[in-house]
Amino acid sequence: MDPERTTRMPLDEALRVLDVLEAHGVGAVVGGGWGVDALVGQQTREHSDLDLWLTAEAFEPFVVAAGELGVDRLSPWPGDRPWNFVVTDGALLRLDLHLHEELPGGEVHHGSAAAGVRFPRAALQGTGVIGGRSVRCEALEWSLRWHQDYPPRAVDRHDVALLSGLAGRPVPEGYEVPRGT
Repeated sequence: MDPERTTRMPLDEALRVLDVLEAHGVGAVVGGGWGVDALVGQQTREHSDLDLWLTAEAFEPFVVAAGELGVDRLSPWPGDRPWNFVVTDGALLRLDLHLHEELPGGEVHHGSAAAGVRFPRAALQGTGVIGGRSVRCEALEWSLRWHQDYPPRAVDRHDVALLSGLAGRPVPEGYEVPRGT
C-alpha cells in the first residue's frame, strides 16, 4: 500500500463494504488499521484502505459483492501475491485482501503451498466495533504481532501504541509515538 496515498476511506464506506459483503455471505475478518480501531471500539485515525481476511472459498462471492461495490481494478504493489493483493474502485474503495485456507486441527494457512505460514484460527477470531457495528477482526495478540512485521511508519507506531495499551504492555522499542504527534 502506498503510504503517501492521499485518498482516504471514510467510515461510512468501510461500513458499506462490510454490509455488502455480509449480504453476499462473505464472512470477512477486518485487519490492519481498521482492525485496530475495531479492537479499540472507535476510529482513531484516517485509513487509506480496508484490510480483509477471506477464506479462499469466500473469494467467488467476494468477486460478486465487489462488482456491486464498483470494485473492479487490481492495484499492483511490490510484494503482492495471489493470496495478498489490493483491489480498488479507482476512488474511495481500496481493499487489501488476505486470502487463506482453514485447515483441520484449528489452523489457518496463508501463502503459497511451498512457503506459506500457518497460525491458529483463533488469530482471526477477534471481535470489535466499527461505527457502532460489531465486526469480526484480528485477535489482539495477533494484530499486535502482525503490525510489527515491517519497518514502522507513523500509522504503525500509532497502531502499535494503541494495541500495546489494550494488551497492557509497554510499547516495543522503535514503535514509540513521538511527542506532539
